Amino acid sequence: MPLSRIITIVVGLSVIFGLMLWLISALSRLYSEIAWNSPFLANFLVFILIVLLICFIAIFIYYLGIIPNKSGGKGKRRKNLPALPAEKNQIASKTIQAVKKQVAQIQDEVTQKALLAKSQQIEANLTNGILKVAVFGTGSAGKTSLVNALIGEMVGNVNASIGTTKEGVTYSLKLPQANREILITDTPGILEMGAPGEIREQLARQLATEADLLLFVCDNDLRASEFTPLEALASIGKRSLLIFNKIDLYSEEEQEIITTNLQERVKNFIAHVDVLKACANPQPVQFSEDEMIQPDIEITSVIKRLAAICRAEGDDLLADNILLQSQRLGEEARKLISQQRSREADKIIMRYQWIGAGVIACTPLPVVDMLATAAVNAQMVVEIGQVYGCELNNDTGKDLALSLGKTLVSLGVVKGAVELIAKALQFTAATYVVGKVIQGISAAYLTRIAGKSFVEYFSHDQDWGDGGITEVVQRQFKLSRKDEFVKVFVQDAITKVIEPIKDTLDSNFNHQEEEESNDIYFDEGDEWGNPKSKDEW
Repeated sequence: MPLSRIITIVVGLSVIFGLMLWLISALSRLYSEIAWNSPFLANFLVFILIVLLICFIAIFIYYLGIIPNKSGGKGKRRKNLPALPAEKNQIASKTIQAVKKQVAQIQDEVTQKALLAKSQQIEANLTNGILKVAVFGTGSAGKTSLVNALIGEMVGNVNASIGTTKEGVTYSLKLPQANREILITDTPGILEMGAPGEIREQLARQLATEADLLLFVCDNDLRASEFTPLEALASIGKRSLLIFNKIDLYSEEEQEIITTNLQERVKNFIAHVDVLKACANPQPVQFSEDEMIQPDIEITSVIKRLAAICRAEGDDLLADNILLQSQRLGEEARKLISQQRSREADKIIMRYQWIGAGVIACTPLPVVDMLATAAVNAQMVVEIGQVYGCELNNDTGKDLALSLGKTLVSLGVVKGAVELIAKALQFTAATYVVGKVIQGISAAYLTRIAGKSFVEYFSHDQDWGDGGITEVVQRQFKLSRKDEFVKVFVQDAITKVIEPIKDTLDSNFNHQEEEESNDIYFDEGDEWGNPKSKDEW
């Protein structure tokens, strides 16, 4: 307990004790004076004052927290939670470790290795402290010219044609007083025509998303097609500078108008100080008939602002981007794990639905409502739970299966399933379609609905949702009652269950007939037990 709190408690109790002594003395005198005329009123007044004093003491103790809150289950849980690291890089490091655990659950080795390599690269970026800057914009806004000017040497092909940079190219940039290494990437241009242009734009967006800092280059006021990707990158937390390039093509008055418009357009996600002017590749000016003047490159404001951001925000930019990349990788891993679990759960459902169909087709249930209980196998529930990391015992599985079976009956799903299957079987040319076949296929159909309902239950951390089990079952029944699906399902059931049973029964029947024929053949032999010839028989 802090010293200040101890002092507060001691002082408070001392004051209360002193007040109590004074109050006792005052009450004694007051009681003597009032009791002289009205003893009942004196006793009532003393009682009221004592109650008020007790309430005051209780309130004082409660707000100081001397007595623990027994009902504070939430408070106990908070104490058990790990303390959140104060530094962003610690948070980022913990996020990466969590992502690695997720990746380890992926069964596909190729995918697992690819995602693990990504997580290791993210972790390496956090360790080495290198700041990645992406230059982003339309194909002819002067991105490559800006990169050339920043690194001080020609590293790319600079001309007026659109689509010069075909793929991302990264260079090392040294800025004075930046205190860290900077990698600057010249990305392909966006908004180019044709399929190749779309492919390059996707690459540019990916590179921009992975960068710690974004330099968005334009050569005029932003068009809607330029504003949209810039706003989208800002919405995911991407730190951006807006560079108004090619200012040598405009008068000073036009430059101010365009700059003001740019600042107004992006004020919700880019500060005014981060909207900068530049002339990365100024065009020669005809000074006289015999003399051309080459204006100086003007990127000083960009260099100064870039260096200032690296010094003041470099660590935060790295940590924020690491968190962003880790979250995106984690989402990708969760999506893959979800698909993996769904495939495993589907295998379990299919296994139990065909087993149940075969058993019921051979031994039909006497009451149709029992079909639901038979279809929802407790062991299937347990196995689906294991796929989603929920360890259930057999009793819990039975309880869940019974609950869902009752729901199937109460909602009329059992009756509806039997009607759907019977209707679908009307279009089947099989001559062996009888009541037990309808029950068997209906059981398989109900098993599928039950299994899919439990997949939804376990995928949401054993929660049926706001609508409860009723809404989940109704939704799965609705998804499974489409005509095309029912027809395919019935055909699969006939192929995988009914036909094998029929073939087995026919084989047994033929074998039995053959044995009976042999018995007749030998019974008709001569008196010595010698069989007749085949022709005589």
